[in-house]
Amino acid sequence: MGAYFGVSTIFVFCLLGFSANAEEFTIGSSSGSDITQELLKAFTSACQSPSRSRVVIPKGEFKLGEIELRGPCKAPIDIVLRGTVKADGNTAYGKDKWVVFGNINGFKLHGGGAFDGEGNAAWRVNNCHKTFECKKLPISIRFDFIENAIIKDISSIDAKNFHINVLGAKNMTMSNIKIIAPEDSPNTDGIHLGRSDGVKILNSFISTGDDCISVGDGMKNLHVEGVVCGPGHGISVGSLGRYGMEQDVSGITVKNCTLQSTDNGLRIKTWPSSACSTTASDIHFEDIILKDVSNPILIDQEYCPWNQCNKQKSSTIKLVNISFKKIRGTSGNKDAVKLLCSKGYPCQNVEIGDIDIRYNGADGPATFQCSNVSPKIMGTQIPKACSAPVTKAN
Repeated sequence: MGAYFGVSTIFVFCLLGFSANAEEFTIGSSSGSDITQELLKAFTSACQSPSRSRVVIPKGEFKLGEIELRGPCKAPIDIVLRGTVKADGNTAYGKDKWVVFGNINGFKLHGGGAFDGEGNAAWRVNNCHKTFECKKLPISIRFDFIENAIIKDISSIDAKNFHINVLGAKNMTMSNIKIIAPEDSPNTDGIHLGRSDGVKILNSFISTGDDCISVGDGMKNLHVEGVVCGPGHGISVGSLGRYGMEQDVSGITVKNCTLQSTDNGLRIKTWPSSACSTTASDIHFEDIILKDVSNPILIDQEYCPWNQCNKQKSSTIKLVNISFKKIRGTSGNKDAVKLLCSKGYPCQNVEIGDIDIRYNGADGPATFQCSNVSPKIMGTQIPKACSAPVTKAN
């Protein structure tokens, strides 16, 4: 069956914010076909439409090579993914991207379909979590400098690297996102965000081999709510301080979420011997349910995986106005709460309130550890909270 696109039809899509004259560009290739060039051509035409338009990928399975769908566009644009697109064999080593949506103001991606990164073969050679020198592997979905966007009702499966990366976004809402990869898949962060302002992640399910959600430098005003995370490495702010020229982080809220069987829970991590001096402030975790979560609450300013740094030098990342409130459930080890702040820059204004974390292991009850922080304690504290003196650097 031959390919076609550019089928322009009159629709009324009030629920999706369309006018009566929305223009539709439908991918017409048969299931199993490679739609890379057809999708690029359809998007380019839609991007030039003077009124809101949409590109539809119908039900079925399609091959998709490396592709960049970039504006600026003349009007808002929708991508409706109803089927599954699968990464082809060329989107592998030495590349840092598979699908990129970039430089669009007024963007919507939805439709109930899936991006399948076909990551299984690549994971065996992915050692970027162990060394600075490693083969690049593509991020499945990149959103670069997208403004006023809605991303909803899509899935990402078996990414070779990160599932979703958000950079330079403004006013973006992500909801009902489903992310799935095996728990031993390396570097498969669910959603990584940085240098963006005003992003919401709502009512989503993330089960992967690395952080469910990771927050990079320059992130401002992130709201995460109603997310189920696990397995994986939990929800992390950072790591921060590994690279030079990093920007401040502020306004991070995570609430009403469930973490289950994750290697870490709610985590803030910064590198010792940091390459920059920045501030991460106003970070709040509230109303979180834990189910067999290792290291449920963790501030780690000595984060140094695989000894890639100088642990003798204190982290220069300042942590200010941090809170953990209404955190309850079970821990997978006895280290229920660890607040390990920088000796050079002790944490400031840390609040702990209504913590009820139980551990039933043979090695004793749950513990609460502090260093270089004097937290403000409120409400219930199980385990009993510490109030460690601050040790200042000489």
